[in-house]
Amino acid sequence: MNLELRHLKVVCAIAETGSVTKAASSLGLAQPALTAQLQRIERTLGGALFERDRRGARPTALGELVLARARVLLPAMKGLQDEAARLAGAGSTMSRYRFGGVNSPILGRLVHRLTTEQPHTQVSTYASWSVDELAQLVLSGRLDYALAGVCGDATPSAESGLIWRTVAVDPVFVLLPEQHPLAVREEIPLGALESERWVAAPGDGCFGDCFAAACARAGFTPRRMYETDVRGCVDLVDAGGAVALCQATFRPVAGLVTRPLAGVPLRWRLLLGWHPEAPAAPTANRVLAHAMAAYRDTLAGNPPYLAWLRHHPDFGVRQPAAAGQSSGQVSRPAEQAGRELR
Repeated sequence: MNLELRHLKVVCAIAETGSVTKAASSLGLAQPALTAQLQRIERTLGGALFERDRRGARPTALGELVLARARVLLPAMKGLQDEAARLAGAGSTMSRYRFGGVNSPILGRLVHRLTTEQPHTQVSTYASWSVDELAQLVLSGRLDYALAGVCGDATPSAESGLIWRTVAVDPVFVLLPEQHPLAVREEIPLGALESERWVAAPGDGCFGDCFAAACARAGFTPRRMYETDVRGCVDLVDAGGAVALCQATFRPVAGLVTRPLAGVPLRWRLLLGWHPEAPAAPTANRVLAHAMAAYRDTLAGNPPYLAWLRHHPDFGVRQPAAAGQSSGQVSRPAEQAGRELR
């Protein structure tokens, strides 16, 4: 048997988890199959790579040698694959757009705008709750753009090397049944929701920490937080089991209402990200303008939020910036958004 990169990944997984059973689970393999594969690797290399007992698996001297080489080779090979993917498409025109989104309120309208403007262009989408996963897919050339949301002034990890531009900044609202005693208020102090259970969509950012900090400033610790998909959030609120944190652009179903939180204790920034050396980079500003116009399209069906924005001009769509400029753009009222694409 010839040693391959996949075999090195197996050795690294066992070392990182400290167990063949845990490594099998992380790799999506059956434990007997991984054990048999490890035995074949060890026969090829001429000795045992791990000492295994009830406490787990620990590398032998030979195993440490293999791990040292694998930890150099695997990142180098991934870097080569990523560079090759970008170089392979560097000379091509943008005949397709590949978007990844994290619970994005504008993805559908953005796709509609692009396909209307360029009917023969292929547009594909990929859904993930993880900003880091989307960034890695853009870095590896498997996605062109990522649409992501972050709380407050946070930014995604800079390790991926992506450029991130702000599409819009929104307050975080609360979703509750229209029969809720607080639903009659135009805005709700966060502290008035002290006794409520909460529900929110999952994610890998700092939003949970920001929410806990906002509650602490309001003088309480939030009760249990449920985490589920958007449909599950709506069902829990509709059943009276919780109130939900939601994007201000969310349009509730019958029987539910959204209300601003007094003082805007939580903010949500919608970002568009791309790699500066990818084939998608030259068209990024155009896509960013479309994203802003798609956001404006979203607002058209939400008169209450449009009215709120008129009294809070620091929120809404952000002025486009050139691809090489900082993402700290000057804000402008939402009703001005996307004029260049009308």
